[in-house]
Amino acid sequence: MKVKWFKKEKEAALPAAVQLRDCEHHPFGMLGDYVPLRNGETRLYRAVREAVPVVDAAVCKIIRMVGGVTASCGDPAAETALREFLRTVPVGRGQFGVNAFLDSYVDSLLVCGRAVGEIVPAAGNRDIGALLCGRVEDIEIQERETPLTFTICGPDEQGRMAALPYQELLLFTPLNPETGSPYGVSMLRSLPFLADILMKIYNTVGVNWERCGNVRFSVTCQGGDGVSAAERSRQLAEEWSRAMRETRNGSVRDFVAVGGVDIRVIGGDAPILDSQVPVRQIMEQIVAKTGIPPFMLGLSWSSTERMSAQQADLLTTEITAIRRGLTPVLERICRLWLRMHGFTCGFEIVWDDINLQDQVEEAKAALYQEQARRLRLENDAMEKQR
Repeated sequence: MKVKWFKKEKEAALPAAVQLRDCEHHPFGMLGDYVPLRNGETRLYRAVREAVPVVDAAVCKIIRMVGGVTASCGDPAAETALREFLRTVPVGRGQFGVNAFLDSYVDSLLVCGRAVGEIVPAAGNRDIGALLCGRVEDIEIQERETPLTFTICGPDEQGRMAALPYQELLLFTPLNPETGSPYGVSMLRSLPFLADILMKIYNTVGVNWERCGNVRFSVTCQGGDGVSAAERSRQLAEEWSRAMRETRNGSVRDFVAVGGVDIRVIGGDAPILDSQVPVRQIMEQIVAKTGIPPFMLGLSWSSTERMSAQQADLLTTEITAIRRGLTPVLERICRLWLRMHGFTCGFEIVWDDINLQDQVEEAKAALYQEQARRLRLENDAMEKQR
C-alpha cells in the first residue's frame, strides 16, 4: 500500500502543461498548407487574390486593358449585323456583349490558368442565344489519339467524369500550357508562398496593435501609512479608475497616493519589428510577377516614378500575348454566327488599340515630327532655289 500511495503522490506532483499564447493565424491559413493539385490550386489562387489587394488590382487592370474587340467583314451587311450581335449577345447575370463575356473569361484565364465557355444556340439552332463562362473546377481535359485533339469532360448524372456532348459548342483556352499537360499555368502560381509570409506580417501587426494599441498601465505603490496591502491596492485601483474616467470625459483629474508610486505602460519597453522593409521586398516580387508598373497599382515607391517607354512596350507585349490566345475563341464564335445566318464572307477580329502613353507626350512627339517635316521642306526649297 505504501508503494502504491507513493506512486500516486508522485504522479500528482507532475506539473500540468500550460500554453500562454493562443494559436492565432491569419484568415487565409490555407496559403501555407497547400498541395498544388489541379482543381485544388484554383481555390488557392482565388484565396491569394482575395488576401492581397495588389494582386486583385493587377488582375482587374489587366482585364480592362485586354478588353475592347469587334470584327470586320468583307460584306458590309454582314459586318453591321455581326457587330450588333457582338454588342448585344447575352452573357448571363444581366450582362450583354462579347466584351462582358471576355471580362469573365480573362478573369478565369489569369487566376486559374485556363478558361472554359459555352456557345448556347437559340431555339431552332438558327442563331446564338448566349455566351456563357463555366467553372474550370468542374471540367477535365482528356487527350485523344493525337496531340492536336482533346475532349472536355464533365460530371454526368452519376457524378462520373464523361465527355460532354456538343464539343463544337464548348470553348477552352489554356494560359501558357506546359509541355505534356493540356492545362494552363496561372499568373499567380509562384505567389502563394510570398502571400503567406505577407499575411503573417499583416496578421502580426494587427495582433500587436490589439495588444498594445489600447495602452494598459501598471501602477505600483511602495511604502504607505501602515494600511494593509489589500486595502491600499483597492484604494489605488479606485482612484486610478476615477482619474481615467474623468480624462475620457474631457476633464483633468490629478492622481494622489501615499508612498512611492511607479506608473508604467505594460509592454511599452518591448520593441515592435519594422515591417516596412520585408513588406517592400515581398511587394516587389508580387508586382514583378504581374508585370504592371508599381504606380499603376497605387504604390508610390518613387516621387518621380512614371511609365517609361520600355515599361509601356513590355506591358503592351503582355497584353498582345493574352489577346493572341483569345483570338481563336472569338473566331469560332463569329464564324458560327456567320454560318448560321448564311454569310460566307471572310472576317477579321479587330482589337482596340492599347494606349499606355501620356497624351501630352504623344502630342509633343507629333509636334516635333511636324516641325522636323516643315524644316525638311524649307531646306529642300532653299536647295532648289540655289
